[in-house]
Amino acid sequence: MDSTSPEVLEDSVAEAPGSHTSWKRFALFSLPAGAAVGGILIAMAQGALAASFTVSGQDFKISADSLHGEGFVQYGWLDQTVREDAVPVGVAGIKEAELVGLCQSVLTEFPIVGKISLRLTAGDQGTPVQAENLVIDMSQMAGDAEFQNIEIGRDAGTLDKGPARAHGFNDLFGMQSDVIIVEDLEQTARAASAGTFRLSGLNLGITLGENECF
Repeated sequence: MDSTSPEVLEDSVAEAPGSHTSWKRFALFSLPAGAAVGGILIAMAQGALAASFTVSGQDFKISADSLHGEGFVQYGWLDQTVREDAVPVGVAGIKEAELVGLCQSVLTEFPIVGKISLRLTAGDQGTPVQAENLVIDMSQMAGDAEFQNIEIGRDAGTLDKGPARAHGFNDLFGMQSDVIIVEDLEQTARAASAGTFRLSGLNLGITLGENECF
């Protein structure tokens, strides 16, 4: 899926890279300013960075009691709306993921009717949600995270532990690890895709008012 200087991580690294690294909470890095962004936008306009699909003008929320992933990468990117507006995102790609207690919600406001929530839950009845080649374009991520064999500051164009084609631009910031484990996951996202997505115990509902995952 689609998406640089790194932002400051909110908490310090508990252990040295290459071992089990645990962060209480971390922020995504942003895209580079000035000429770098200008070059990316030009490339998008010329069709060099065609997205897998055009994103909507809304974000949505994803939460999970826990996530366990094998083969993780993260880097900055730009998505594009139907009006050809550029949307900066952080891309997280995982080759194989299991999520316990998954929740996904979208909040929309309509004239007269007011706010309406669409909420999906799955993986909360003993069988986790399973995803292969999962890629999420997001603006925010929080939780208690642990990484195994992490590489921070790797060239985004050389990332190779995540899903195929999940890598960024050469010379820009990226990170990857063999394993990612996140407890109490919360994400605000613009898009998500997966090669395979198995939702055990799926429950989807629409309600009036605010009924978001967090």
